[in-house]
Amino acid sequence: MKKFLVKKTAILAGVILLGLTFSSFKGDNKNFQVAKNLDVFNSIFKELDMFYVDTIKPDKSIKVGIDAMLEALDPYTEYYAEEDMGDLNLMIKGSYGGIGSVISFYKSRVVIDEPYEGMPAAKAGLKPGDALLEIDGKDLKGKSVAQVSEQLKGQIGTSFILKVERPGVKKPLEFKLMRESIQIPAVPYYSVEANNTGYIQLSSFTGKPAKEFKDAFLALKKQGITSLIIDLRNNGGGLLDEAVEIANMFLPRGTEIVATRGKMKQWDRTYKTTHEPIDPNIPITVLVNNGSASASEILTGAFQDLDRAVIMGTRTFGKGLVQTTRNLPYGGSLKLTTAKYYIPSGRCVQALDYKNRNEDGSVGRVPDSLTTVFHTAAGRQVRDGGGILPDVEIKAEKIPNILYYLTMDKIFFEFANTYCQKHSTIPSAKDFALTNEDYNDFKVLVNKSNFKYDRQSDKVLKNLKEVAEFEGYMDDASEEFKALEKKLSHNLDRDLDHFSKDIKSLISTEIVKRYHYQKGAIAQQLKNDDELVKAIELLKNTEKYKGILSTVKASSPQTASTQTK
Repeated sequence: MKKFLVKKTAILAGVILLGLTFSSFKGDNKNFQVAKNLDVFNSIFKELDMFYVDTIKPDKSIKVGIDAMLEALDPYTEYYAEEDMGDLNLMIKGSYGGIGSVISFYKSRVVIDEPYEGMPAAKAGLKPGDALLEIDGKDLKGKSVAQVSEQLKGQIGTSFILKVERPGVKKPLEFKLMRESIQIPAVPYYSVEANNTGYIQLSSFTGKPAKEFKDAFLALKKQGITSLIIDLRNNGGGLLDEAVEIANMFLPRGTEIVATRGKMKQWDRTYKTTHEPIDPNIPITVLVNNGSASASEILTGAFQDLDRAVIMGTRTFGKGLVQTTRNLPYGGSLKLTTAKYYIPSGRCVQALDYKNRNEDGSVGRVPDSLTTVFHTAAGRQVRDGGGILPDVEIKAEKIPNILYYLTMDKIFFEFANTYCQKHSTIPSAKDFALTNEDYNDFKVLVNKSNFKYDRQSDKVLKNLKEVAEFEGYMDDASEEFKALEKKLSHNLDRDLDHFSKDIKSLISTEIVKRYHYQKGAIAQQLKNDDELVKAIELLKNTEKYKGILSTVKASSPQTASTQTK
């Protein structure tokens, strides 16, 4: 109560102060507009607080106003109130106090989706599919995933009793768990692939990614690797310094990696490598996609601009904005965009223009006509304004519609739970294979679950019929439409067989994850990774690899088919 009165007094004091100084700003139009609009905002809130029919909650109402103001700028400028600082710390440090588990909603209950290896949840014996019933005797029925997550998190060293319901077990089980510092690994997996090629998956630039990456790389070198694949697919970024540190492992001391430029001179800074590299010569390919952003694009862009690695995959996201955190009163923080970053060729990879919006308020990508040609250290042409365009483009495979709905309905999850009840152990991730009998069991489960899904062909055909009827073609084309409808009739068994390869892959990953955790799941996924195969093939072909990085290469990117045969 005292804190609330202090806050309210501060607001009123601010209004009085603005009233006293308001006239002094009239000579400065910008300052006048700031003072004027802050005065209007304070006055509106004061009127609402006094006269609105229902009670106004100050924290909630003002937070909504702040969020709306920041949303008009860009998606990365955000306000974190004191109670939300845990989310910001997790974003920056990659750690939190908890039990180390992914949870999700399934059949009216929050369930364990994936316990992290070596973390309290896994050490206590919690398994995927365990439905969370109570925490310290408090019923969790009706609680959302977010609400349960808040109860599972807490101060490191504190403990609680968790009651769960496990599939196949009649009575509820109880576990005593102690919260620990949960550090999400930035390098969840690394291995030696074919042709002595090292593979490192870097999933984030938060926490201590440079240290984890270095440890993984040195371990691979001891195993005799002669080339390296760095997987940055779906890596949304993190700390800029960490990207520079990883680049330094492969580039000479004193090399410029990235520069930042903002409105204020204090944000202008150039980042260079500060020590001798571990291996300046090992051939490298970097895998990227449209989920590779921010620090991922700094590392990728530096490698491309300095001709240090061949970039493969699809165009990256295009986030060339730098965020800085600023402390605010009452324990909050503001994460705000303060600068844009520029990679060694001088280009900025920012793809979206949040400042100049369309008439409808939306933002658009920088048009190709407005992009500028830059050059790499070897003279290759590269462009700004739209993320990093790979040297070797690999078209992303389209995911069958049925896979999306099977995942959202948690059919894979349910089948894996049933599978684990029948099998106490399985082979290693690389040796595991789903049998035809297992897949038949899965198809039986799908049919029993009354599984339904929307198909794009149905939607397109329906729209086409509506247009044909509106334009008067339906009478003449009715027989053709009937024939097409018959051809495209819903046939679940046919789709399960037609897309069996993709479905089996996801089933296998879900099963392996339960026995060999995240590392096993990644190893399973890589068994069917065509982009990884293409990267290995390219590294094997030294002549083609060097040719891509030379000035002989055309300015437009090559396709995987022409570069990796």
